[in-house]
Amino acid sequence: MKHYAGLDVSVKETAVCIVDEMGKICREIKIVSHPDDLLQILQNPAWDFGRIGLEAGPLSQWLFEGLSTVGLPVVCIEARHTRAFLKAQVNKTDRNDARGIAQMMRVNLFRPVHVKTLSSQKRRALLTARKLLQEKAIAIENDVRGLLRNFGLKVGVVGATRFEARIRELVESMPDLIDIIEPLLEARRELREHFAVLHRKLLALVRNDEVCRRLMTVPGVGPVVSLAFVATIDTPARFRTSKAVGAALGLTPVLHQSGESNRVGRISLCGDGMMRTLLFEAAQAMLTRITRWSWLKAWTMKVAQRRGGRKAVVALARRLATILHRIWLDGTEFRWTREVQAA
Repeated sequence: MKHYAGLDVSVKETAVCIVDEMGKICREIKIVSHPDDLLQILQNPAWDFGRIGLEAGPLSQWLFEGLSTVGLPVVCIEARHTRAFLKAQVNKTDRNDARGIAQMMRVNLFRPVHVKTLSSQKRRALLTARKLLQEKAIAIENDVRGLLRNFGLKVGVVGATRFEARIRELVESMPDLIDIIEPLLEARRELREHFAVLHRKLLALVRNDEVCRRLMTVPGVGPVVSLAFVATIDTPARFRTSKAVGAALGLTPVLHQSGESNRVGRISLCGDGMMRTLLFEAAQAMLTRITRWSWLKAWTMKVAQRRGGRKAVVALARRLATILHRIWLDGTEFRWTREVQAA
């Protein structure tokens, strides 16, 4: 007889529920959220698992890796779909959630989520750490600007390299203010230095990655966008068509249809938020900074004339996702004209 398991994972403990083919609960237990501890329960010869459900979350990649490497049929399932299924329960507890996930596995009512490879996880960690340092440095700069504005000192438009010199120039006649601003400048300097270290590491990874170099032939796509796309998509073959990438990144409109009502809303905003933001930035860069003309820019201009600039940027971001995926699969580079593309 086949068995099915549901795992409701939290940081400290995981609620485990095992059911049989008829839905009868065979065992329930709470155990430490660690692959080794879970294996002690799930590798019992008494269980012949058909599926083991694991909701996507902060620990899901680590636990999935630990369970799948020993041959267990573990499936990582989408959190939103799981939440909608479990909402029917009156009481929300870890035990009930584990029971619900186990029943989802039994009746095959779930939506699987791709679990990234270890290399993609490391690249994503690099991108996240780099972004965090950059955001904290910018936050300190904005706070320093606000502090000085209270004393009538206006920093004005100044680049990151001249920011510290400009601040010292403004406060040189106010010793008391220097003692307050100096720790902030020192913290900002440290953050910028560490950010530069991670950025150089990112550039080295892109330089040695043939896929990233080809993706960078697309106008508006730089090292950060290309590496983030590779880390996010991970395995391009998991998408049936290149157009499906835009939907996976939340760049397609939401459709609400009921009776005679058929309304197309905003984009869904599901999927990876960082990648979606980077595609927006790449689209804006192509329209505002890239002077060389291309068929893609001409297409975007026509969309802007019909639908407006904001919708044109969203449409371009969605099409960039499609083009990047196709370039990755085909092993080609971006073609600037339609004539060359048709040939």
